Amino acid sequence: MSRDRMQQSRFELKYLIDEYTAARVSDFVKNYLSLDEFGVDQPNHAYPVHSLYLDSDDLEIYWRTINGDKNRYKLRLRYYSTNPDTPVFFEIKRRMKDCILKQRGSVRHEAVASVLNGHLPDASSLISKNPSNLIAIQRFCELMMSVNAKPKVHIFYKREAYVSDDDEVRITMDRDVYAETNLTSTIKTHLTKPVESYRKTVILELKFTNRFPNWFRELVRVFNVMQCGAAKYVSSVNELGHRKLGAREAVMEEESLLGNFRPGDDLPARAKMDHGTYDFRE
Repeated sequence: MSRDRMQQSRFELKYLIDEYTAARVSDFVKNYLSLDEFGVDQPNHAYPVHSLYLDSDDLEIYWRTINGDKNRYKLRLRYYSTNPDTPVFFEIKRRMKDCILKQRGSVRHEAVASVLNGHLPDASSLISKNPSNLIAIQRFCELMMSVNAKPKVHIFYKREAYVSDDDEVRITMDRDVYAETNLTSTIKTHLTKPVESYRKTVILELKFTNRFPNWFRELVRVFNVMQCGAAKYVSSVNELGHRKLGAREAVMEEESLLGNFRPGDDLPARAKMDHGTYDFRE
């Protein structure tokens, strides 16, 4: 069984880079970190990641991010396979200023629909018997019901990851970010008509739990990268459009923006607006 490498509390810095720079960063990072075990046998050392994000019909969680609320959070299901024996992680990802706090619990596929309906899983559906696993799922359900959040967006990307032996430092590079609407509890890996975010761009993330490593500073200097925001859920909602996500208020706003526009007219800018059973990658 692989150990869980998730950093429950960490600092997270994001940068957008091109493929040429990404190749050089990979060579640089290999002097300090080891390739994540799940990328070893994968093409280009990148493993697939799937997330099903939840939000309310008026996209309250999305707007909290857009508005820069200090103590915002996201609710998502993270999984890597449709194999019913592999886990589905119910994750709460909070941001408190510059610090990321993650809490998650895992269940078997058979329990996903029930949990999304607000029911706690029975013992046989839990991947881990650790009490913290059930506590995380319970907290997820509380937040989900507090805003009446439902499945909205399925996001897929490929992750190249490097990690320190003590799990305190992690670097990831995400590519090929695709998204499509998923308003059901279906756990799927196939996308039919996805939209793409961050075209021809790699999302570089520097993650650390305690002290900012000195060689991180050297990396930033050598490759002349600038920190920025890169929220996959937000960019995916922007690409898909509020209308497809059943956001009532946004649909009404879009309709008012459209006015008397005819098909073919340019829209107003704002209207555009399988691994093993225990799979513990981040």
